[in-house]
Amino acid sequence: MEIKYGLISCDDHMQLGKDHWVNHMSKEKWGDDIPQMWPTQDPKYMAVDWGEPNTWRWFVKGESTSPRGVANCPTAMQDPKWGEAGARRKYFPQRFEDIPKSVYEPLERVKAMDQDGIDAAILFANDPLQSGTVFQGSAEFELAVVQAYNDGGAEWHAASDRLLPLVMIPYLGGIETTVAEVERSYKNGLKTGIMMLSEPSHNNKALKHFNDPYWNPLWAACENLGIPVHWHGSGGLRMQVPQWNGFTRNEAQAYGPSANFSAQAQFLPNVMFSGVVDNYPGLNWVCAETGLGWVNYILEGCDHEWERRHLWTEGLKTRPSELFHRQMYCDFWYENAGVELRHKIGLKNIMWEADFPHSTATFPESWKFVDNTMAGVPQNERNMLQYQNAVDLYNLA
Repeated sequence: MEIKYGLISCDDHMQLGKDHWVNHMSKEKWGDDIPQMWPTQDPKYMAVDWGEPNTWRWFVKGESTSPRGVANCPTAMQDPKWGEAGARRKYFPQRFEDIPKSVYEPLERVKAMDQDGIDAAILFANDPLQSGTVFQGSAEFELAVVQAYNDGGAEWHAASDRLLPLVMIPYLGGIETTVAEVERSYKNGLKTGIMMLSEPSHNNKALKHFNDPYWNPLWAACENLGIPVHWHGSGGLRMQVPQWNGFTRNEAQAYGPSANFSAQAQFLPNVMFSGVVDNYPGLNWVCAETGLGWVNYILEGCDHEWERRHLWTEGLKTRPSELFHRQMYCDFWYENAGVELRHKIGLKNIMWEADFPHSTATFPESWKFVDNTMAGVPQNERNMLQYQNAVDLYNLA
């Protein structure tokens, strides 16, 4: 891959078309259970009533999955016709035809990347499967939905090698099914990695804890294929403090990204002290949309506990900070504090993200944010954080 601009986003989002699942799943077998959009004016499906007629929502197995609108893309809705809400990145489109094509058409996305000076993008899911899960039905239904999603990802990557979708995994059909889908998608061209819940059992009580040996075949498969495991934002976890219902919708939207890091701050000690990271030394792990400022405290705290409790005597042979520096990565996009701590966190463990088309995205002025956060950073170090670490991790050379 040619590096033209010197910037790779390691957390953007892929929005598939409104008829994608209808066209990729058996209508005869799944009928109206298929993920699709229906018109509705029912207030229970409206996080915000914009007072617009002819509103639509995504439904999966008859359940609404996206009460804010038909796509999480406020950053792309800055056309003056959406008024102040659009200008302030608060507006979610209520009809698919209102979504800019840069959100859901791969070649139009590439044009937007050129406009913003971005070489490539690692792509997580967007509506209606932004959580990366399909727990609404049977294991067979989940697999059909997930396979359709991954086939859509393969289509995006075939359209441009600058678009790098992550594999969504099925959970309900057993670990053999999970591994088989990762391997199938890899053969179809999705070689960037998988996205996964930080704690599957937290989301579905029938699933095993992340640390359970049940998941070992998945770790082994990813290590063998050379693809990283990715957690996004809260990773499916929720803060212990319930979100206050007195927030305005705009305040609640602001609260989420700032608080999401706390889930990964809890999860990193879990995965490092479980032995999972050390047991698969060739497997890499990525925390997206979490920022950096919290990482050094976690590393120092884990090292402190490892030393004081002599955890190497219980099989945890490698110091936690060494595990992190050997195998783990974190993404950032607008903060200065984490960049100032880059040598402690690890120059090789930091990657940049744009988060397009979500509300915190840096588009269309990503380089303004880059230059601000990288002020005073030597060019060789900037190159590592802006693109080279991603090139090395994802084998993009």
